[in-house]
Amino acid sequence: MFDHTDPNTQNPLLAYLRQQSPETLEAIARSVSPEVRQIIAQNVQNMLGILPEQHFHVSISTDRENLAGMLGSAMMTGYFLSQMETRMKLDRCLQATADHDS
Repeated sequence: MFDHTDPNTQNPLLAYLRQQSPETLEAIARSVSPEVRQIIAQNVQNMLGILPEQHFHVSISTDRENLAGMLGSAMMTGYFLSQMETRMKLDRCLQATADHDS
C-alpha cells in the first residue's frame, strides 16, 4: 500500500506504516466510527472537487507526491477526528458522572 514513495525519504511514520500488516491496517480502519468515516469522505471529496456523478463524468490524475500528500492529509484528519471523538465521549461521561453526583 505504501510502497510507491521515494525510498530516500526519511519519514518515520511512513517507515512505521510499511512495517504494519494489511490486517492491522484494516482492523484500525474498521475501528473508526461511521461519523468519522463520513467526515473524512467529505473532506477527500472536497479536496478533489467531486461533482455530482449524475451530471458529470469526473476523471482525476495526479503524481505520486501529490497523492501521498492527500493521503497524509486524510490520515491526519482521521487521527484528529478520532481523538476529538474520544474526547467528546470522555466529556460526556464526566458530565454524566458530575450530574449524577449533584
